[in-house]
Amino acid sequence: MSRQRRRISSSGIYHILLRGINRQRVFEQAEDYMQFLDYLHEVKEISGLTIYAYCLMGNHIHLLAKEGAEPLSMVFRRLGVRYVTWFNRKYDRTGHLFQDRFRSEPVETDEYFFSVLVYIYQNPVKAGLCAKTDDYEWSSRRFLESNDGMADVPALTEILSIADIKQRELEISNEKSLEPMSAQRGVYTDKEVSQMMRALGGITSASGFQKISLTMQQTVVAEMRSEKVPIRQIARMTGISKGVLENWGRKARGIRQ
Repeated sequence: MSRQRRRISSSGIYHILLRGINRQRVFEQAEDYMQFLDYLHEVKEISGLTIYAYCLMGNHIHLLAKEGAEPLSMVFRRLGVRYVTWFNRKYDRTGHLFQDRFRSEPVETDEYFFSVLVYIYQNPVKAGLCAKTDDYEWSSRRFLESNDGMADVPALTEILSIADIKQRELEISNEKSLEPMSAQRGVYTDKEVSQMMRALGGITSASGFQKISLTMQQTVVAEMRSEKVPIRQIARMTGISKGVLENWGRKARGIRQ
């Protein structure tokens, strides 16, 4: 099946998503986030890319950016080669790290720009990683008022004022405060699952998980499932595909019957 042709934005602005293969983590330690940002800064300078916002999550990356002198395909090919080569060397692994090619959605109105920006800022809050958007270390939101980070805040404020952004965040915060706690937060954060993996198998990352024995892998997964950790989250944290995990579960149930 041929790839769907990428939609071109008349404004040159896109919401860009990079996701780990099989939804596994692409950042294991703080050093990894920092290295990715260093490479992103390098390719930004080379390509003329304008970055309005970014957020690095454990297994995916969001960017709100405007294409510069180079096409996005070249920008993210260069970025991917740099980071994946470094990551594979560090963790003694081979093969792909990111799922297929990057995804991009055209952003052609100020209203949609606003929606995407706030969505990116809210990602770590929705994942239970922080209470407020400006608390998250790996998002450009924390630099919104200081302009000390890599995001192009002057270019951003030509489109939206900081006051408008903060007002919208306040509205979202008030809306969430009316929801039951169970709706505001998942069962476990990734940090809590990482701590569980350490306690059960002495490992905290997908690369570490894949180096332990198959029997130990299945034992750790079975224990996490017994604690009601969602299977998609286990897949993300271990690097084992959802299909394989479901197969392990079926086999385990067959043994018990």
